This record gives sequence, structure tokens and C-alpha cells, in this order.
Amino acid sequence: MVQQARAARTRQLLMRAAAQTFAEEGFVAASLSTISSRAGVSSGALHFHFESKQVLARAVEETAAGAISRITRQAEASDVSLLQRLVDATHALMHSLEADVVVRAGFELAGTTPRRSEALDLRGQWQHWVEQLLHAAAAKGELADGVRPEEACSAVLAATVGFEVLGSTNPQWVARSTLRHYWELMLPRLAPQDTLPALVPYGTTPAPNTPAPPAETSTSTPAPASSTAPGPTASPGPTASPGPAGSTGPAGRSTGPALSAAEPAAVSLCPHPHKTD
Repeated sequence: MVQQARAARTRQLLMRAAAQTFAEEGFVAASLSTISSRAGVSSGALHFHFESKQVLARAVEETAAGAISRITRQAEASDVSLLQRLVDATHALMHSLEADVVVRAGFELAGTTPRRSEALDLRGQWQHWVEQLLHAAAAKGELADGVRPEEACSAVLAATVGFEVLGSTNPQWVARSTLRHYWELMLPRLAPQDTLPALVPYGTTPAPNTPAPPAETSTSTPAPASSTAPGPTASPGPTASPGPAGSTGPAGRSTGPALSAAEPAAVSLCPHPHKTD
């Protein structure tokens, strides 16, 4: 049992080391010696668990594909509208790309050229789910008049894959606030006007491992400073945005949970290639 646990731990170390190397260098440039050194194991141990670089890449892709499946299953199990499920799933995907090097490497491998014959198509997996959801949304009347699901899918897929590619070198592109700005632009075009107030561009599911929004937020107006109070009185600053869950933004839409101070700032859509807000 102890030996099995040690073998499983070594396998995970190798797979994560491979993922880091693929994400940074790409499949072609990555070497097995770099991967084994990064994992802290011998070349013999690497070949015992993975007979080739291709097998390692396949293991990374399969793990990343499993993460995508979990994201889409979680979205499908929620009781929100279909468009809100799409918003929530995109937020979950961007968080995984930011937080999990295996998912990030899986998408990096999907874009490798020349393409490996045995490679999994993670972008195709994501596209298939988005297409199915948007066709279901159209059938239920959740898309605005004149919006075809094929066109909506192209717009969503282009944006999310674009964020994924840009996020590989600048994590601000996959920040939750960046995606919120995208959905604030897109939802008024995709959804019927009477459904907009119920849609949350920031997503309805908090990102894992992020602080929860404050339980209560004071809405009282600060009392005027007393004329006898010593020293200057600080004037209230601008209203913070986004607010806590349940607060509303422009057009009555909820803005979702408060932005964590640790979260990367959003980038403008579209900014200068190397300039952020």
C-alpha cells in the first residue's frame, strides 16, 4: 500500500512537472530530462511511469479534459438559466486556466503545431458543449430575437479561446473581472431585454479558494461631520464596484460577489497588447 501511494505520488509529480514544462516551452521544445529534473526524480523513474513524451502529454490532456467535464457538469446541474450556466462555466474555465497548470498545459498542447495525431482536442470539447447549450437556449427562447445559436457560439468561443491564449503570458486576461466586462458587453446582445436583470455577468458561483464576500454591507449614508470635530473630515470616496452578491449595477443587473483584493485587475477589451488598465 505504501509503495502504491509512493508510485501514485511520483506519477503526479511527473505529470505536473510535464505540464509546467509544456506550458512554458511547448511540446516540441520540452525535454524529458527537464521534466524529470523538475519533478526531482530520475530518468529511469520517468520512463517507468511514462514511456515517452507523447504518453506524458496524453496524460496531461486527459486530466485537463476531465477538468473541463467537471466544469460543464457542474454548470448543467445548477438551477439557473441556460445563459447564466454559460456565464458561470466560462468563469470556472478561466479560473482553472489561471490556477491549474495541468489545465493550462492541456490547452497549450491543443494548440501545438504540428499537431500530434493522438492529441485530444480540448478546444473542440469546449466548443461542443457551448454549441449544445446555446441551441438549447434558443429552443427555450433564452436568446434575443435575431440571434442565431451558431453565431453566438462563434462569438463566445472566439473570446474564451482568445482569453486562454493571451492568459498564457498575462494572467490578467483570465481574471474574473476581465470576463465580467466581456459578459457586460455580450449579454445585452444575446439575451432578451426582460431577462437581463436576472443575469449576473460576474457569475453566480464564487471561484474556489477565494474569500467570500462580506456577510453584510452598510448602506447607511455617512453622517455630516460635526462643526466642532477637530481636524479635517475625510470625504466619502467613489462607490466601489463590483458590489457584494445581490447588489445591482447598470440596467438593474446584479454585479456578483465583491472582487477580492488578491485577484488580478481586469484588462481593457481590447487594450494595447502590453498595456493594462
